Amino acid sequence: MAEPRARRAARPREEVFATARAAIAEHGLDKLTMAGLGRELQMSAGHLLYYFGSKDQLLLETLRWSEEQLGGRRRAALARQELTVRQRLAAYAELYLPEGPGDPRWILWVEVWGRSPASAEIRQGQLEIEAPWQADLVALIEEGVASGAFRRPPADGEHGTAGEPHDRARQIRAVLDGFAVPLAVGLPGADRADALAQVASVTAALLD
Repeated sequence: MAEPRARRAARPREEVFATARAAIAEHGLDKLTMAGLGRELQMSAGHLLYYFGSKDQLLLETLRWSEEQLGGRRRAALARQELTVRQRLAAYAELYLPEGPGDPRWILWVEVWGRSPASAEIRQGQLEIEAPWQADLVALIEEGVASGAFRRPPADGEHGTAGEPHDRARQIRAVLDGFAVPLAVGLPGADRADALAQVASVTAALLD
């Protein structure tokens, strides 16, 4: 009687997402096939589809995993009380911006943004993944205001709510996003050091 074939062990979650992130960054989601990704992982396309349902869902879950990896580093940087609140804000910006052209994490973001208009699921997932970045920045601004490092928002009725920590955090993240995309796609003239300097100048104008 023939011995039963041993079942191939499922790939660790981290391996699946790391391989997907690298493949999407290199080829783009449109050129990625479940069959091709399955070959890299020695898994069947059907097995991948069973877990993710679609390429869009694979993209979203890969981005979620990618941001979870960076989230630990962000929380550790912002928890360093030996640093001033301004130094921790600079560390936040360093972690937020791409490392350079083709940064896999940021290519995932570009792909997600491109698909958001056609998918309510992608839009909702995007909001959920962005939320910790916003919450951590709001908390940092509130700490800076409480300590006197950042100016207090204007009194009610002076300038609306534009100076509230939530709104200032949204403005800072919009500036970061604006510099991040040209860096990630390798737009000529985009420079990370210059982007960080520009972001620092804007944040000073918003918070000082």
